[in-house]
Order: sequence, then C-alpha cells, then structure tokens
Amino acid sequence: MVPFSILDLSPVPMGSTVAQALRNTVDLARKAEGWGYHRYWLAEHHSLPGVASAATSIVIAQVAAATASIRVGAGGIMLPNHAPLVIAEQFGTLESLFPGRIDLGLGRAPGADQSTARALRRNLASNPEEFPQDVMELMQYFAPAQPGQGIVAVPGAGLSVPLWILGSSLFGAQVAAALGLPFAFASHFAPAAMMDAIAIYRQRFRASAQLQRPYVMLGFNVFAADSDEEARFLATSMQQAFVNLRSGQPTQLPPPVAGYEAQLPANAQAILADVLSCSAIGSPASVDQALRDFVRRTSPDELMLTCQMFDHTARLRSFEIAAQLLG
Repeated sequence: MVPFSILDLSPVPMGSTVAQALRNTVDLARKAEGWGYHRYWLAEHHSLPGVASAATSIVIAQVAAATASIRVGAGGIMLPNHAPLVIAEQFGTLESLFPGRIDLGLGRAPGADQSTARALRRNLASNPEEFPQDVMELMQYFAPAQPGQGIVAVPGAGLSVPLWILGSSLFGAQVAAALGLPFAFASHFAPAAMMDAIAIYRQRFRASAQLQRPYVMLGFNVFAADSDEEARFLATSMQQAFVNLRSGQPTQLPPPVAGYEAQLPANAQAILADVLSCSAIGSPASVDQALRDFVRRTSPDELMLTCQMFDHTARLRSFEIAAQLLG
C-alpha cells in the first residue's frame, strides 16, 4: 500500500467540551504514532461548534509536544485569513521547537462563512484569487535572509518547512503544479473533481527546490469497526453533522442514529452518497477491500485518513484497524 496519515478535525461530540475534544486529539496522536501513521494534520475552521482546532498552530504545538517522531502539521491553514508573514513566524516557531517534524498545508478557502471571515480579517480586502501570490510571499519568508532585506521572518527565514497546496477543485492542482509543491486533494468531502485534479497536477508539474516529482495525497474517510453493521451505525454521526452543515445549521457531532440515512429525503441521500464516495465503512475485511480499490483507482503517493465518530474509543479503534490494514 502507501504511506498513511491522519487529518483530525478535533470533533466536539454533543454534550462534551472543546477541552475534552483537544485531549482526545492528543490521545489519538500519541496512539497514531505507535500505530505507524506518517503525519498528523489539524485543520483550520472557524465558528463551527463541532470543530475544536480553530487556533490551528497552537493545537499543532500541543500535539507535537505530546509525540516524539510523527510529522505534525496543518491541513490546512486558510491563507486568505492571515498575513503570510504571521504564518511564516508561527510555523517558523513550530519548526524551531520541533525541528524536522512540521508541515504547512495551505488552502484558499476561508474555512468559515462570510460574516466569520470578515470578523477574522476585519474586512474582505484579502482576495482568495491572490492565493498564488500569497503562497509565493510566504515562500520568500522561509528563504534564507538576504543582505539588506527589509522584512525578515524571525523565526522563519532559512528554515525548512515543507509547504503543501490543498484543494478541492482544479485551481489548487494548477497552483501546486506551477509552484512544484506537493498536492493534497480533499476527496474525503469534495470528491467530484478528484481524478481531473490529479491528472492536471501530474501533467503540469514543474520541479522545484522542494520537490522533484509530483506527490499526491488524497483524503479518505474510514469508519471501521468489528462488523459492517456497527460501522454503518457509527458513521451516522458524521452523516448527521454533514447534513446539518449543508443545511446552514452546524452542530456539535451528534450521537449515532440507527437507520439515519434511510430517514433522509432523496436529495439529502444523494448529497451523502457523493460525499462518501471516497470512504470505507465496515468491518476490517470490507475496509481493506475499499482501501485497495481506491488505491488501485487513484495511485496516490499517500493517504490522509479522517474519521469522525461520537465515541472516542470507537474512533481510536477505527484508526487502529486502518493502520493494521495499511501497515
């Protein structure tokens, strides 16, 4: 198979707290390191009651401090929300504290609605279409400082922090290819353009100082349990959360509901079928087959697994089963 990693949204189950969600994240990261996962990434989202990782760089620091060898990073930082210099300093600090273990994935979406984006930036003058220029500015801050350079990221300048471009469309694939950066596609929630994005990235890739050959990481949902029936039941928490989000009513992660999908109207069932097309839900044997089929179809260089389950112990078990299958 291929190297395998984790994308953690630090889910906040209904009736729980952000503090407990962050403790769960640290617990999962420690176990993931022992199970052989290659990276552990956190995501920037804002004003979502079910996601605890809004202050992404702080959570990354906590996870890196609690582990010893696994790479830790952002999947990702939504660059339009930030001045590139601030991100260079934050991740320069992380790299200085945890040398050789920090990744910086970059996205152009705000990770929030327009009102929240305005609150983050105070105005919307930051243009997501300028994302490639912002990435190049950030790359400059990580380059060795030159004599007479007016603005220097301290820490940041001269540090080796691998940059990744994240995407759920063809735009990110084109940016990653043009800049010679690794590309992570969000197929775990937006799979429609996956095959076209992979093809464009690989065809147009230009070698860079960071990367000589194209490198594709693909998101994939895994809901693994001891039986197919149990896994389908546990997966309904994520299904409910996604339907709530798409309905404009984001919630904490709901408890599982037996037969949830069958209760939905046809249009909601179609949305879930699309979103979960890059997923494995079932027993170890079922998940193994789904993973092998996905790898055979897409030929990724790495898999980024994600799983949202209401019960932390069940979620740990799901990631453990996936590691046993992929290891």
